[in-house]
Amino acid sequence: MKIVLNGETRDVRAQNLAELLDECGFTGRVATAVNEDFVPSSLRIAHKLTNGDRVEVVAPMQGG
Repeated sequence: MKIVLNGETRDVRAQNLAELLDECGFTGRVATAVNEDFVPSSLRIAHKLTNGDRVEVVAPMQGG
């Protein structure tokens, strides 16, 4: 399926948000949103993806 991940169109096999994070190599603590709606980590495995979804993944940064 095709999704938009952080502004980039990608073909992915993942069926839910948790699988997408794993497939794309995201590790550690990240914040996620699908179609501009925040998805907490506890709901990622249950959040099914559909063709054309816009997914944003943000990792915290240190420094100032």
